[in-house]
Amino acid sequence: MAANMKEVKLRIKSVENTMQITRAMELVASSKLRGAKERAETCRPYFQELYETLREIAAGNTDFSSVYAAPSGGGRCCYVLIGGDRGLAGGYNANLFRCLEEAAGDGDYSVLPIGKKAVEYVRRRKLDCVTEQFGQIADISVSDCFEIASLLCREFASGRFGHVALCYTSFVSMLSQTPGVISALPLADLAPAEKKEQARNLILYEPNAQEVFDAIVPEYLAGLVYGGVCESAASELAARRTAMSAATSNAQDMIDKLNLYYNRARQAGITQELTEIVAGAESGGD
Repeated sequence: MAANMKEVKLRIKSVENTMQITRAMELVASSKLRGAKERAETCRPYFQELYETLREIAAGNTDFSSVYAAPSGGGRCCYVLIGGDRGLAGGYNANLFRCLEEAAGDGDYSVLPIGKKAVEYVRRRKLDCVTEQFGQIADISVSDCFEIASLLCREFASGRFGHVALCYTSFVSMLSQTPGVISALPLADLAPAEKKEQARNLILYEPNAQEVFDAIVPEYLAGLVYGGVCESAASELAARRTAMSAATSNAQDMIDKLNLYYNRARQAGITQELTEIVAGAESGGD
């Protein structure tokens, strides 16, 4: 009985130490989340307006002289996969990778990973990787997004890729994050399935449509990537905060159960000792 009670005490101490770690990680995630949430909400209007504007241009454009605006001709697809840098965030990374696999199917595709977990996933699955240069999402800056956009535009223009898509996790709320895939290139893929029926004035591009598209597409793609990075960073922190909060709560429940078991075992030991003392006294009296 004494040995068993000692094991329970050691177990309680171990769980308490774990709970201190999970509580600290929850506080750190909560502190970082405020800034990440503000950054995501600040860039979201630009992110959404940029995407919708290019959708309208693609829907109304009649001059597909630019390689970026031409209808898709098939070919390999490149997914910009924006994952996390660390684990302990519940199903955040697993849900993102599952979303990528569902979108890609059995097709031929390459991946440009952003974030340590995304790089590890690409290595583990032995996928065709464009570059591992952007392996830390925490270090991604606006200039890095422009570098990524320039790289993708060059590869797309050269014919290596027929599609470019963004796979990231959208920050809905503190308790909800939704992984998804959006098409980025070619612009013809962005056109809505149901075009507006009202008459539209013909858009004129100066000096010509090709030069305009060639100049705006890298800016557009960099904006999409940066928006995805901000959304993903906030989503990862929110998922980690939720996971660590649940882990702390579970640890507290486990400690309560172990304390109850320890007290019952201790009370049973005391009762047994008293019974033995009384029995010994009665036998001595006889």
